[in-house]
Amino acid sequence: MYYFTLTVAKILVHIFGKIEVKNKHLLPEDEGYIVTCTHRGWLEILILGICVPKPIHFMAKKELFDNKLIGYFLRKINAFPVDRENPSPSSIKQPVKLLRSGEIVGIFPSGTRTAEDVPLKRGAVTISNLSKVPIVPALYVGPRTFKELRRMKKATITFGEPIYVRTSSKEELATYTELLNEKTMELEIQIEKV
Repeated sequence: MYYFTLTVAKILVHIFGKIEVKNKHLLPEDEGYIVTCTHRGWLEILILGICVPKPIHFMAKKELFDNKLIGYFLRKINAFPVDRENPSPSSIKQPVKLLRSGEIVGIFPSGTRTAEDVPLKRGAVTISNLSKVPIVPALYVGPRTFKELRRMKKATITFGEPIYVRTSSKEELATYTELLNEKTMELEIQIEKV
């Protein structure tokens, strides 16, 4: 189902517009990793899936799984639920297991879709530290819907340098979260200069 959905998405995106991928060479090839991305609409989820060469297992808010049909579909395309208000140890176990087996986990560290800059949550950094895999920050700039894609024509995904989290201190986790935020903002500055 993941590959079928991705194929349909590729066809639709290429009919309506185009995708520009920057710094794809920065994606690790021989290990699992977390890819984090700005979350301003739903289209970046599809485009991120198209741009990353291996399947992404996305963390999604558990409320999306309340509808049985939607929940079934989300699980079929490798998404798994997380309780953002009351995260439990099991919320972390699943992504850590995936990452240690060489898979890719997608996390939107803002925790919600927004056009505003909001403080990043610490989940991505915590999971990276436990699984000993890097975080690759990504920035999406472009349309949020297929309708906008038809008008704007281009969507851009820019990847940043992998960040390796190594700490046993909760205080340092907060520092790494700030570093992730800074690296994401730097990607935005790079795009504005082009």
